[in-house]
Amino acid sequence: MNTPESITSLPERPDDERRRRVINYSIAMAIRVVCVLLCVFVRGWWLVLPILGAVVLPYIAVVLANVETRRSGAVSAPGQFALESRDSFLAHGSDEAAR
Repeated sequence: MNTPESITSLPERPDDERRRRVINYSIAMAIRVVCVLLCVFVRGWWLVLPILGAVVLPYIAVVLANVETRRSGAVSAPGQFALESRDSFLAHGSDEAAR
Protein backbone atom coordinates (compact mmCIF):
# COMPACT_ATOMS: atom_id res chain seq x y z
CA MET A 1 0.00 0.00 0.00
CA ASN A 2 1.28 3.46 -0.83
CA THR A 3 2.04 5.87 1.97
CA PRO A 4 0.61 9.39 1.59
CA GLU A 5 2.99 12.15 0.55
CA SER A 6 4.01 14.69 3.13
CA ILE A 7 3.03 18.23 2.16
CA THR A 8 6.58 19.40 2.92
CA SER A 9 8.04 16.99 0.37
CA LEU A 10 5.93 18.30 -2.50
CA PRO A 11 7.58 20.66 -4.99
CA GLU A 12 6.68 24.32 -5.29
CA ARG A 13 3.78 25.13 -7.62
CA PRO A 14 5.02 26.24 -11.06
CA ASP A 15 3.21 29.58 -10.80
CA ASP A 16 4.77 30.31 -7.40
CA GLU A 17 8.21 29.25 -8.60
CA ARG A 18 7.94 31.45 -11.72
CA ARG A 19 6.79 34.42 -9.63
CA ARG A 20 9.68 33.96 -7.18
CA ARG A 21 12.19 33.75 -10.04
CA VAL A 22 10.80 36.88 -11.75
CA ILE A 23 10.96 38.84 -8.49
CA ASN A 24 14.57 37.77 -7.85
CA TYR A 25 15.56 38.67 -11.40
CA SER A 26 13.79 42.04 -11.20
CA ILE A 27 15.57 42.93 -7.96
CA ALA A 28 18.95 42.09 -9.49
CA MET A 29 18.18 44.16 -12.59
CA ALA A 30 17.05 47.10 -10.43
CA ILE A 31 20.40 46.95 -8.64
CA ARG A 32 22.08 46.90 -12.05
CA VAL A 33 20.22 50.06 -13.10
CA VAL A 34 21.43 51.75 -9.91
CA CYS A 35 24.99 50.66 -10.76
CA VAL A 36 24.69 52.12 -14.26
CA LEU A 37 23.37 55.40 -12.86
CA LEU A 38 26.20 55.49 -10.31
CA CYS A 39 28.67 55.24 -13.20
CA VAL A 40 27.57 58.73 -14.22
CA PHE A 41 28.05 60.30 -10.78
CA VAL A 42 30.99 58.43 -9.23
CA ARG A 43 34.54 59.61 -10.00
CA GLY A 44 37.97 58.16 -9.39
CA TRP A 45 38.79 54.55 -8.68
CA TRP A 46 35.39 54.11 -7.00
CA LEU A 47 33.98 53.99 -10.54
CA VAL A 48 35.25 50.40 -10.79
CA LEU A 49 32.64 49.14 -8.29
CA PRO A 50 29.48 50.26 -10.16
CA ILE A 51 31.04 49.15 -13.47
CA LEU A 52 31.70 45.68 -12.05
CA GLY A 53 28.16 45.59 -10.66
CA ALA A 54 26.68 46.58 -14.03
CA VAL A 55 28.74 44.00 -15.90
CA VAL A 56 28.57 41.03 -13.50
CA LEU A 57 25.00 41.35 -12.21
CA PRO A 58 23.24 40.19 -15.41
CA TYR A 59 25.14 36.90 -15.31
CA ILE A 60 24.45 36.40 -11.60
CA ALA A 61 20.77 37.33 -12.06
CA VAL A 62 20.28 34.78 -14.84
CA VAL A 63 22.04 32.04 -12.91
CA LEU A 64 20.03 32.75 -9.75
CA ALA A 65 16.76 32.99 -11.69
CA ASN A 66 17.36 29.58 -13.26
CA VAL A 67 18.25 27.76 -10.06
CA GLU A 68 15.64 25.13 -9.34
CA THR A 69 14.45 24.67 -5.80
CA ARG A 70 14.27 21.01 -4.86
CA ARG A 71 12.90 19.87 -1.56
CA SER A 72 14.17 16.73 0.05
CA GLY A 73 12.17 13.58 -0.45
CA ALA A 74 11.11 11.79 -3.56
CA VAL A 75 7.87 12.83 -5.15
CA SER A 76 6.11 10.25 -7.21
CA ALA A 77 4.16 11.45 -10.19
CA PRO A 78 0.68 10.04 -10.74
CA GLY A 79 1.83 8.31 -13.94
CA GLN A 80 4.40 6.24 -12.05
CA PHE A 81 1.81 3.92 -10.55
CA ALA A 82 0.58 1.13 -12.78
CA LEU A 83 -3.03 0.14 -12.50
CA GLU A 84 -3.81 -3.48 -11.93
CA SER A 85 -4.74 -5.35 -15.04
CA ARG A 86 -8.38 -6.18 -15.67
CA ASP A 87 -7.71 -9.90 -15.15
CA SER A 88 -6.21 -9.43 -11.69
CA PHE A 89 -9.07 -7.09 -10.79
CA LEU A 90 -11.61 -9.69 -11.86
CA ALA A 91 -9.76 -12.41 -9.98
CA HIS A 92 -9.77 -10.40 -6.76
CA GLY A 93 -13.16 -8.83 -7.24
CA SER A 94 -15.10 -11.83 -8.55
CA ASP A 95 -15.82 -13.24 -5.11
CA GLU A 96 -16.92 -9.80 -3.89
CA ALA A 97 -19.16 -9.32 -6.93
CA ALA A 98 -20.88 -12.63 -6.21
CA ARG A 99 -21.95 -11.44 -2.77
